[in-house]
Amino acid sequence: ADFRIGGAKAYYAPGADFVAVPPQPAFREQINYYRTAFHELSHWTGNAKRLNRDQSGRFGSKPYAREELCAEISAAFICASLGIVPTVRHADYVGSWLEVLREDNRAIFRAASQASKAADYILAFADEEQAAAIAPEWRAAA
Repeated sequence: ADFRIGGAKAYYAPGADFVAVPPQPAFREQINYYRTAFHELSHWTGNAKRLNRDQSGRFGSKPYAREELCAEISAAFICASLGIVPTVRHADYVGSWLEVLREDNRAIFRAASQASKAADYILAFADEEQAAAIAPEWRAAA
């Protein structure tokens, strides 16, 4: 992934195909750096060259809400797989998710399936040694 650190906002730029995340000190809680990075990398997996998800939606649209739900679930899967205990910060997307979930009782299953594929895609890049080095202070107690 073209992963750029800098700026004040985290985002995935589909047209240019890169992820941007503010530097770690910009996050009050360091765990949120990892959760955010994995969320944005999950969007990156949706590019047509990778898992080819619909990323055409604009903020507030149903396709946007579906992609956000997928990215949040994927980030949670990745954190769980690496033993990182994330904080919860989903209030900004919950409203749009609820609308999608109310209209389609299978939406959560589709989102979880896509999220699982995205998480697997990202985790395939890490070997055990690299995964163990990621945020050891935030790893769940075994």
